[in-house]
Amino acid sequence: MVECLRAEGIPLVFGYPGATIAPFYDRLAASDIRHVLTRTEQGAGHAASGWARTTGGVGVCVATSGPGATNLFTAIATAYSDSIPLVAITGQVATYQLGRDVFQEVDTTGAAEPFTKHCYLVKDAAELPRVFREAFHIASTGRKGPVLIDVPVDVQKQELDFSYPRDVNIRGYKPRFEGHPLQVRRVAEALRSAQRPLLCCGGGVFLAGATEQVKALSEEAGIPVVSTMMGIGVLPPGHPLYYGMLGQTGLRTANTAIRETDLLVLVGARVGDRAITQPGHLENNSTVVHIDIDSAEIGKNVGTTIPLVGDCARVLEQLMDCGIGGDRSGWTTRLDDLRTKERDALLGRRYEYEGVDPARFVRTLCEQLPEDSTYVADVGQNQIWSARNFCARGRFLTTGGMGTMGYAIPAAVGAKLADPARTVLAVCGDGSFQMSMNELATMRQHGGNIKVVVMRNGVLGMVKEIQKNSYGGRDSGIDLAGSPDFGLIAAAYGLEYRLAATTDEAEAAAADMLADEKPFLLECVVDSREGTS
Repeated sequence: MVECLRAEGIPLVFGYPGATIAPFYDRLAASDIRHVLTRTEQGAGHAASGWARTTGGVGVCVATSGPGATNLFTAIATAYSDSIPLVAITGQVATYQLGRDVFQEVDTTGAAEPFTKHCYLVKDAAELPRVFREAFHIASTGRKGPVLIDVPVDVQKQELDFSYPRDVNIRGYKPRFEGHPLQVRRVAEALRSAQRPLLCCGGGVFLAGATEQVKALSEEAGIPVVSTMMGIGVLPPGHPLYYGMLGQTGLRTANTAIRETDLLVLVGARVGDRAITQPGHLENNSTVVHIDIDSAEIGKNVGTTIPLVGDCARVLEQLMDCGIGGDRSGWTTRLDDLRTKERDALLGRRYEYEGVDPARFVRTLCEQLPEDSTYVADVGQNQIWSARNFCARGRFLTTGGMGTMGYAIPAAVGAKLADPARTVLAVCGDGSFQMSMNELATMRQHGGNIKVVVMRNGVLGMVKEIQKNSYGGRDSGIDLAGSPDFGLIAAAYGLEYRLAATTDEAEAAAADMLADEKPFLLECVVDSREGTS
């Protein structure tokens, strides 16, 4: 198993050991592969996700059987929803004990099957090289995602003549990378004739390494671009053809562009219910092109006029080879006017509450971040404030499909270990922070100089907002009274700390935080009445 990881070029793994994975750990300790001990198995999965998204490779996480595996499931499901390539290795009880409900036995592969690309239960060590080679191939090709390998403890102790296969040939698994030439020509013709075309980019653009192709296509043909939350950063901030994030919590300009376009080109976007709020309107008023590596996603949420299956980077190159230039100046002028009005209204907004204005603070924070930084947003109101106001020249990482609270800190650890020279920032609410603050120990032990921002409003803010808008404002189960003193938490984990009660204090503290060479926790007091709209 260790030699398989070495053959795949894996430099480090994230995990939490236990009895049924002990043989693997015994050999891992004697290898040159670094092990990062997280404080929960879920943290291991999220850290592997942050590492994979930063490097473009496959992240590896490890857990023992029973509760170790089930604790890992949330991170695996999160990676599955966001199409992040992971290989999860779990220990299992001995083969002769399977199905007997012995200590720490759970049907790991059966339970994980709905939220993995594939699962393996290995009962013969001779199969391990093939299984590992296939697992990494499946995780990193087609629509990327997690693959789980469950290995009973007695199988880990078997001996074999090790030979790692170079080639992979899996019957029935043949991802398509090139777009079909006929469909490419149809899309190119639709683009040439459209008066108000629009590119909507999702997280698949990053997974395919297609940001340069999106930029080139947009600029060559003068096509405006909007993004889903997972597609934030697909064009650099301030780019004249980028009009922001769309959806329920998106920008008005982006949503107007979606309503008024006559040709919507979805690129690597799942277009879930939070992104496209009026699918029927689109189908009745626009031509819809959907470009995706996964044919199952095309037409699932929005009716598609022209489907185009293939790798985003390659398909966009094929389109540019067809020639799709045109004059869209009237269309972009219309969107420019909307964007200017929305931006002026946003910047001229007077903050009504006490404490830190989260929208203004995020904008200032992003302006202070160095280039090629990584901003990791957790889930909750902090995620929406971050997504709507992100303007840094770097990566924006969050979890979109699953919306998993507690993601930011372990994912930031993975991102930092992937690129130690990069500035990495984790932004949380006080609810999501307390779901993973134990990973501050991992950060202290392994993760280096990571910056953590906690937006504290004393409640589960997103749920409070839902209760206000849909349930008559009756608060139920959202009070975070009893939360610890975050300053003492920072001191306990050896972090520098600052408390900001106003926006000016928060902006000054952010500058000090980014200049400090040590791990840092900045706590920003936000009024509990502040919403995301």
